[in-house]
Amino acid sequence: MFTRQAEEEEGEEEAQLRTLRETTATRTYPVYPSQLLSLMATIVMERIGRVFISLQQIRQVPRMLTEAAPSMPGTVGDAEVPYYFRERYVCTGYRPLNQTWRYYFLSLFQWHNETVNIWSHLLACFVFLVKLRQLSETVDFADDPHSWPLLVLILSSLTYSAFSVVAHLLGGRSELCHCFFFFLDYVGVAQYQYGSAVVHFYYAVDESLHRHVQGVFMPVAAALSCLSCLGCCYGKYFNHNSPSWVRKVCQVVPSALAYIWDSSPVAQRLLSWSSNDPALSYHFGQVAFFLSCSFFFTFPLLERCFPGQCDFLGQSHQLFHVFLSCCTLCQIYAAHIDYVCRRKLYSRLHKSGEAALFVGLYVVTVVACALIAAFVLRKVRQVLHFKAKSK
Repeated sequence: MFTRQAEEEEGEEEAQLRTLRETTATRTYPVYPSQLLSLMATIVMERIGRVFISLQQIRQVPRMLTEAAPSMPGTVGDAEVPYYFRERYVCTGYRPLNQTWRYYFLSLFQWHNETVNIWSHLLACFVFLVKLRQLSETVDFADDPHSWPLLVLILSSLTYSAFSVVAHLLGGRSELCHCFFFFLDYVGVAQYQYGSAVVHFYYAVDESLHRHVQGVFMPVAAALSCLSCLGCCYGKYFNHNSPSWVRKVCQVVPSALAYIWDSSPVAQRLLSWSSNDPALSYHFGQVAFFLSCSFFFTFPLLERCFPGQCDFLGQSHQLFHVFLSCCTLCQIYAAHIDYVCRRKLYSRLHKSGEAALFVGLYVVTVVACALIAAFVLRKVRQVLHFKAKSK
C-alpha cells in the first residue's frame, strides 16, 4: 500500500516538474520570477506534506506489528519452573514452559535470562562464517589436503556455536526438549574438541612430541571427545535426582582430560617460547581465554556474590560464552598462521593421505557422539514416562 501510494506521488511530482520545464522553455512571453517562485514553493510544500504523511505511516508500523504478532508472555521466577530448569543463584527471567514453538522462536528478541547466551554465540557464528569466507579467498580447501584440518576446525566451531544457540533458544519448552537440545549442544562441544585436537596435532606439534604420539594422538582425542559427550549427557540425566555438583563433575572432568590431551602440542610450544614464532601470541590467547571460560563455567562467582542482580545480565555462563568464542577465534588465527608458516615441517611429518584419515575420523566421532546422545535421551524418556505415570 505504501509503495503504490509513493509511486503515484512521485509520478505527480515528475509531471509538475515536467510542466514547469515545458512552460519555461516554450513560453514566448516573459516569465516573471514571482510566478516561478510560486510554482516552486507549491512543489516544495507538497513534498514536505508527503514527508510528514510518510512519517505518520512509519509511526503506525510498530502498532501494526503488535497487532499482527501474538502477545508474548512475560518471564517468570524460579518458583514457577521445575527444579530441572533452574540455574544456581538465578532467581528470575525464566520463560514459561509449554508455550508454542512460535513463542520460543520469537523470544530471540525478548529480554530474558537466556538472551545474552543466545546472542553471544549467534554473533560468534556470524564471525566464524566471515572468517571462513576470508580464508577461502587464500586457502585452497578443495585441492590442498593440508588445509583440511583447518577446515575441520572452522566447521566444528560453526557447529558448536549454532547448536548452542538452538539449545538456549528452544530448550526451555519442556523437559524433553531441554534434554534433546542440550544433548545436541553437547555433541557440538565434543566435535569441536576433536576439531581443536586435529589442528593442534597437524600444525602445532613439534617433531620430538610427534615421534612419541604418532598413531595414537588422534584416536585418543576422538575417544576423549566421545567420553566428554557421554559425561555431559549423563550429567544432565543425573540432574533429575542428584545435586547440581554431580552434573558439574560429569561435565568438567572428561572435558578437562580432553583439553589437556588436545592442547599438549600447544603447551610444548608455549614452554619453549620464541619471539620468532608468529602464532605463539594467538596460542597464548586461546589458552588464557579457555582457562577463563572454564573458571566461569565451573564456579557461578558473580551470581553467588550478587544473588538476584545477575539474572538477566552478568551471569557466569554468559561470560563463559564470550570467553569461549574469543578462544575459538584465537585458535582459528593461530591454526591459519601455523598452516602458512610451518608447512615445510608438517608436510614432512604427516604422511600422504593422513589428512583425509583425520577427516574420516572426525565424521566417525560426530556419529558416535550422536549415538551416545540418543542412548541417554532414551533413558531420559523412560524417566519422564515413569514420572508422568506416577502422578
